[in-house]
This record gives sequence, structure tokens and C-alpha cells, in this order.
Amino acid sequence: MAKDVLCEVNNCTYWGHGNKCHADAIYVVSHKGNKASTSEETDCKTFELEV
Repeated sequence: MAKDVLCEVNNCTYWGHGNKCHADAIYVVSHKGNKASTSEETDCKTFELEV
């Protein structure tokens, strides 16, 4: 896995200082089956709301 996964969603449980993602794994899905043409057609399923 990439060493520096960046994320600007600072209300996520895995968000860290410097916009670094601290999740052990990242799960990204496409809105259109198993292919996407743009980043807007994808979502990060790893997101977990920080409480």
C-alpha cells in the first residue's frame, strides 16, 4: 500500500495531522460497476465518522 495516502476529510476516524490517512486498508468503489472514468464516479468506503 502507498505510504502516504492523503485525505482532507478531517472528521474521519482515520484522518491524521497533515491530511494523512491512518487506515490499515483503503476501500474505494465505483458508482458504475467495476469501472470509473473520473474521480467523481468513485467513493471511499473506508470513511468512518469520528465521534
